[in-house]
Amino acid sequence: MSVTLTSKRHRVADVGDAIEFCFAQGWTDGLPVIPPTEDRVGAMLEAARLDGKQEVGFIAHRSVSVTAEKVAINAVMAGCKPEYMPVVVAAIEGIADPRWSYHGPGTSTAGAGVLMIVNGPIARALDINSGDNLFGPGWRANLTIGRAVRLVMRNVCGSIPGTLDRGTLGHPGKLSYVIAENEAESPWTPLHVEHGFRPDQSTVTVMAAEAPHQFYNQLSNTAEGILTTLCDDMRISGNVMGQPHYAIVLAGEHMRTISGDGWGKKEIRQFVFEHTQNSHAHLKRTQRMAGAIQPGDETRLRPLVASPDDILVVAAGGRAGAFSVYIPGWSSSRSSQAVTKEVKRGFSD
Repeated sequence: MSVTLTSKRHRVADVGDAIEFCFAQGWTDGLPVIPPTEDRVGAMLEAARLDGKQEVGFIAHRSVSVTAEKVAINAVMAGCKPEYMPVVVAAIEGIADPRWSYHGPGTSTAGAGVLMIVNGPIARALDINSGDNLFGPGWRANLTIGRAVRLVMRNVCGSIPGTLDRGTLGHPGKLSYVIAENEAESPWTPLHVEHGFRPDQSTVTVMAAEAPHQFYNQLSNTAEGILTTLCDDMRISGNVMGQPHYAIVLAGEHMRTISGDGWGKKEIRQFVFEHTQNSHAHLKRTQRMAGAIQPGDETRLRPLVASPDDILVVAAGGRAGAFSVYIPGWSSSRSSQAVTKEVKRGFSD
């Protein structure tokens, strides 16, 4: 397909000058970027079968139209391969969805990252990590796809730290925060199938999220034992008021123990929902809820999320080690919802 680009061109002497020019313009996340030459940007658009002028998403609160060309430019800068472009596009569609509510997680002092969970054949085809060192370095697809999304947020949507992005602390997931579900070894229904997609469809789920909170349990050989440890940690995790979602990522040892006990994702969600509730009295004593303790507050309970279905359960992480994580969602009266989008090549597929 023929590619016509409309973005402004800049001439520089060499690659080194191009990298420094991007730094000088404020287009980077603090790391060097790949210069977005016309041929590289064109290859991105061709891989996704998109015309550069096509709108990928519209950020209503910012009145910003995110075009395929702008996404491609930032995907190049992030170091993506062209075949990653459809995943990046799906993630941008997700954060532009009104249900994700860009303005809150994109500007809040709470410093949310964009957690991206990839499901379906595309995760295997692109070697998106679902195993060892799940949230760590070492996988180009994970690191560059997430970085591309954040660069779009910075360079197209204006979410620049200190201006629109007002995160008090932030966390490393704001650089890149991408995992795949380990569908090959999981005994459970994949996340995207739970959300209404076919197993052979590829998807990205985007969730405004805090950093991963790791928990450890090597003693229990039952589902209830492991999840009791998890719930005790989640219940007092700090941000226990107003989360729209929590994600629970169960790694190999815990996954095998819990599934071996006959527990599925539905049972996990229900147990966690019921065992992470705090009394109003506890929340008031610990200054998380306003007001004086009233009669009945010792037994009046508040759940972490509105419904068990607001807990995302994902099988991923290394096969060895009695560790798993939970990830609190961005907190603001449960206004930002996790959104799942299909990964497509072109908008007409």
